[in-house]
Amino acid sequence: MLIVHVDVQVKMDSIDAFLVATKKNARESLKEPGIVRFDVLQNRDDPTRFVLNEVYRADEDPARHKETEHYKTWRAAVEDMMARPRGSVKYSNCFPADLDW
Repeated sequence: MLIVHVDVQVKMDSIDAFLVATKKNARESLKEPGIVRFDVLQNRDDPTRFVLNEVYRADEDPARHKETEHYKTWRAAVEDMMARPRGSVKYSNCFPADLDW
């Protein structure tokens, strides 16, 4: 299992539009066989900051995700909403390791 945290900061006037586009992408992403979970988290202290918590079954699944039409549509829609380039950090699940997602 691979967990990716995507760190996003959007422009203040783009928060609502970003949420609409990102929720749509998340809903479609959950239909992909390689995605176990897709959370959209908003920082309580700074509403312009988000973390996308993406849980994949295998290491190759993020590349497959990036080839989907819904991801490409999302990426194009939110490009001008970014206050800075988004970044990501990859994690491995250590516990509970025996979950069968």
